[in-house]
Amino acid sequence: MAEAKRVERPLSPHLQIYRPQLTSITSILTRITGNGLIVGTLLAVWWLLAAAVSPEYFAYANAVATSWFGDLVFFLSAWALWYHYLAGLRHLYYDAGKGLDIPTAEKLGWACVIGSVVLTVITVILV
Repeated sequence: MAEAKRVERPLSPHLQIYRPQLTSITSILTRITGNGLIVGTLLAVWWLLAAAVSPEYFAYANAVATSWFGDLVFFLSAWALWYHYLAGLRHLYYDAGKGLDIPTAEKLGWACVIGSVVLTVITVILV
C-alpha cells in the first residue's frame, strides 16, 4: 500500500482569515457588560452593608468606594448599564422581526456603542 503524503496545515485556518464582525462583538460585549454589572453592584451593596455594621467599617468601605478604584468601577458600571440597556432595546427590536438585515444590524450596533458612551458622559456630568 502506498504511503500517504502528509501536508502541513494549520490547525485552525479560519482564525487566520476571520475578521470579527460588529454584530458578534456587540453580542459578546452584551454578555461581558451583564456580568460586569455584578462587580459594581457588589461594591455598592458592600458599601451599604458596611454603613449598617459600624462607623469604622463604613469608613473603610467608603475609602475603597471613593478611591480611584471605586470611581473606576462605578464609571465602568454606569457605562455597562447604559450599554446593556441599549442592547436590550436593540434585541426587543430584533424580536419584532425588524432590523435583521446586516446594514441595519451594524447601524444598531454602532448606536449601542456610541449611545452608551454619550449617555455615560452625560450621567457622569449630571451626577
